[in-house]
Amino acid sequence: MNYLKLSLSIFFVFIFTNSVFCQLITHPDIDPILIQQNYIKWLDYNSENILLSRNFIPLNEESQQIEKKTFLELLTTSAYIPLVMQATDDKLYYKLYKIQPTADSSISATISQMAFEELTHLNMEGTVFPKFDSNDINGHHISNETFKDRFVIIKCWYIHCAACIREFPEVNDIVRKTTKRKDVFFLSLAEDTPEQLKMFLKKKPLLYEVVPNMKRYMNETLQLNSFPTHFIINKKGVIVKVVSDVKSLKEALIENKLL
Repeated sequence: MNYLKLSLSIFFVFIFTNSVFCQLITHPDIDPILIQQNYIKWLDYNSENILLSRNFIPLNEESQQIEKKTFLELLTTSAYIPLVMQATDDKLYYKLYKIQPTADSSISATISQMAFEELTHLNMEGTVFPKFDSNDINGHHISNETFKDRFVIIKCWYIHCAACIREFPEVNDIVRKTTKRKDVFFLSLAEDTPEQLKMFLKKKPLLYEVVPNMKRYMNETLQLNSFPTHFIINKKGVIVKVVSDVKSLKEALIENKLL
């Protein structure tokens, strides 16, 4: 009898909670059909509104909250697009919507690739940053011990990566804004040689410590396949966040009270 009462209580609490949760969510901020009419229209919306690296509340097709990992895994199937939901609270909600059969296949392919990349990043978070031991372009030794008991912001890049170079002014601005913090260390890992980097950085300065010849380490140890990639590492050497653009980096730094 007591077991039945407990079961009923749990059931009604679940129904009530789900009902309240659904009342918070109203509708998507754009027509799910309209946004799929062509690739450019979807791309414009996605670029302005969707950042899979952000801390958001993931919803399935029935507006039920699911794990972020599950949400990303479903996006990799090329069957869904994520849309921002209007809500009565101040939280950010992304909901899955089915991709229309008539939609440009480039939409599903791009979403799948973006989700796969973010899923890879998500799986790295909470793990210890791999052993690191090298010299910067000026010959100074740098290893995990160098930034022990400090937060580390790492930028992975190479000279011929246009997206990597484009964000230099913004990442430099981040460094300037944190100059008073002695517990934050900025490190960049580059594929190129010291000579190439010194010549390049005279024209395009980067306010990070720069470590050259890191292609093998980034490809094999970090297993990166897209650039730029940014890591935020806590004082214990654990990866807190992995993102692929400076906008996401700024948000992550703010969320972690580093900016």
